[in-house]
Amino acid sequence: MQKGGADGELGATLRYLSQKFTMVTPEAKATLNDIATEELAHLEMMGTIVHQLTQGLTKDQIIAAGLDPYYVNHGLGVYPSSAAGVPFNATCLQSKGDPITDLYEDMAAEQKARSTYEYLIDLTDDPEVLAPLRFLREREIVHFQRFGEALEIARDYLDQQHYFFIQKNGCNTK
Repeated sequence: MQKGGADGELGATLRYLSQKFTMVTPEAKATLNDIATEELAHLEMMGTIVHQLTQGLTKDQIIAAGLDPYYVNHGLGVYPSSAAGVPFNATCLQSKGDPITDLYEDMAAEQKARSTYEYLIDLTDDPEVLAPLRFLREREIVHFQRFGEALEIARDYLDQQHYFFIQKNGCNTK
């Protein structure tokens, strides 16, 4: 499920919130923080979709849909796992501490999320499911673009020569 799998919204939220601490510019930190916050909203949207699609299912419908192993463990509760039923865990997260590496990771994560939404869109013709899935897919494209902008800002900053001034006894020394 896009909620808790390796390429899901929960992993994206935690990845971006973790990576923001080692970003080198305020703009890059803000981008990670903003997108992480939006990913929380995506997490809620996916949970709502799953809840709406499963509420009121009968025993026969649960079995026919292949949801019986999930049901045994979680009932019809929304639980962060992959589409294969693998529970979410922190091995899904990447945070290298290198701003360039992390931003490339984030761009790749957004592309994987976009692909996943496209696959989900392929599996339904329900207009009430399609509309939010299409919205979420488009947001992943915007996130990819914003991470690309943050990458350029971080690269520009790292390419500049930096001077550090030490204040001694209340005087600036240069």
